[in-house]
Amino acid sequence: MLKNNDKLTVIHIDMDAFFAAVEQQADPSLRGKPVIVCGDPGGRGVVSTASYEARKFGVRSAMPVREARRLCPHAILVRGRHSLYEEISRRLLSLYSKYTPVVEPFSIDEAFLDVSGCERLHGDAIQIAGKIKTEIRESFGLTCSMGIAPSKLLAKMASDMQKPDGLTVIRYEDVEDVIWPLPVRKLYGVGEKTAQILEALGISTVGALAKTPVELLVEKLGEAGRLLRNLASGIDNSRVNPSLWEMPKSIGHETTLAEDSDDEGFILSCILYLSQQVGRRLRQHGLVARTVTLKLRYSDFTTLTRANTFSFFTSLDEDIYQTAKRLFLHHWNRRRRIRLVGVTVSNLSSKDDFMHQLALFEEDEKRRRATDAMDKVRDKFGEDAITRASLIQRGKRAKNGRAGRTEGGYTV
Repeated sequence: MLKNNDKLTVIHIDMDAFFAAVEQQADPSLRGKPVIVCGDPGGRGVVSTASYEARKFGVRSAMPVREARRLCPHAILVRGRHSLYEEISRRLLSLYSKYTPVVEPFSIDEAFLDVSGCERLHGDAIQIAGKIKTEIRESFGLTCSMGIAPSKLLAKMASDMQKPDGLTVIRYEDVEDVIWPLPVRKLYGVGEKTAQILEALGISTVGALAKTPVELLVEKLGEAGRLLRNLASGIDNSRVNPSLWEMPKSIGHETTLAEDSDDEGFILSCILYLSQQVGRRLRQHGLVARTVTLKLRYSDFTTLTRANTFSFFTSLDEDIYQTAKRLFLHHWNRRRRIRLVGVTVSNLSSKDDFMHQLALFEEDEKRRRATDAMDKVRDKFGEDAITRASLIQRGKRAKNGRAGRTEGGYTV
């Protein structure tokens, strides 16, 4: 195993049941009760976050709301307020920056901190983590779980070991005793698809993965196999990247229809086109996303926005479209005509970070290759050089919103 500098320099902060905890803090009557945050308390859609009181009944993020209500009939369903969660997330990042300038947002409720060089001002990593925990509790009324380690990988895995309100320290010397006995599915970056391949090879623990010949892993998993073996061995030389704080918070496209419409097929074709544009801009900027938001504006100018967050990062058009499509079909009031449609992705991160390289491996390889090929054609011959058959069948009105106006934007 690689013996790097074993100094504890990285803290990973993971807010506990973030959305649900924010709602419980805002409404004291919800405290101590099973709370489910979702897009549609009426029963459609999926769970965004469940409080720990609800998790005891088996409720989990990304679970269909109907299934969650079956498991926990007395749960209180709350419609998510993403603007509130984003505001609190920004305030948390500002809090972290008081202790170190090297802060990397990982998602709306997670961040990495590099505290090397901050000892004289704030103490060692364990002391800094304790101070941040106290300030989060006193200033926000929230709790978090923290991992402290010499690397991002180990800090990320450590923060997951004692939830909620935990603090776990892992050093390189602890890898064999603490990390290796874990099921291989517990290694960060091993998703369902990868776990199935590894288990078919007889690799059931992280330690077994670390001892597997790299040639076999590369044969079965490509270069992701080499990266996985390194991670299982505790090898991680990636650094906390504060530049990710300056990246756009979201990327979106919207189109105003020249004529208000209640044509389901036409509106879906607009959503498909917008999803393609958003996905292409993600890939152009080397970014991946976890959250898709659909925006509908009706003919009376009332606006509906609904969002869904993946358990993984993606930059594929199809993932964005299928999520936006589900949101549309679940939430559209079919008795009302639509004048504007928008698709936005958020919870962005760099696809080059090792934390996301393995998540991208979980994507369907054929879909990714097809998307890459389409991007190359568009780069060479223009945006209209290749498109989906469904858009061609509906004609250019899907692309132009029946000669309406299409706009794209970034939120910083």
